[in-house]
Amino acid sequence: MSPRAGLTTDRLVRAGAELADEVGFDQVTVSALARQFDVKVASLYSHVKSSQDLKTRIALLSLEEMADRLATALAGRAGKDALAASANVYRDYAREHPGRYTAARLPLAPETAAASAGPRHARMTRAILRGYGLTEPDETHAVRLLGSIFHGYISLETVGGFSHSAPASEETWVWIVDRVDALLRNWPTPDDQQ
Repeated sequence: MSPRAGLTTDRLVRAGAELADEVGFDQVTVSALARQFDVKVASLYSHVKSSQDLKTRIALLSLEEMADRLATALAGRAGKDALAASANVYRDYAREHPGRYTAARLPLAPETAAASAGPRHARMTRAILRGYGLTEPDETHAVRLLGSIFHGYISLETVGGFSHSAPASEETWVWIVDRVDALLRNWPTPDDQQ
């Protein structure tokens, strides 16, 4: 690789993330990046091992970016306000960075996942849920419930799943956050379940 190219692993990963937003995460390859930088594919292998390695690095970047946004959005918030802020961070990120959002859903090897920003997301979600008084194992169930509801809705919305009927998707989004808040505020206690 020529020194004038100034390529680094970080620069390649960020360019790959931008490419994912432009053309879709599935289209991101080392070859596509080599074309973008007008260099030979082989010159990029000193920075990334393979297209899969590149995609994993984009996933890690995306998780980190979302975790940073989430931490900022949650500062000083609790209850429904924190719940809505959390949900909106993910939805806004998906709208602004559709390829990166898809990347963040990439299955990671257990050791890679453990070292990623994924656990930060879980800790922040658990902090929101503690504001509702949830304890284990309900807290874990609720973390999974929130992920399923919010990410499921976002995934369907981004492919136009709600664009052909009334009410508007935004109205449904607010309705969902309200209903999830009500569910969490009225979560059955262990005594209620006996």
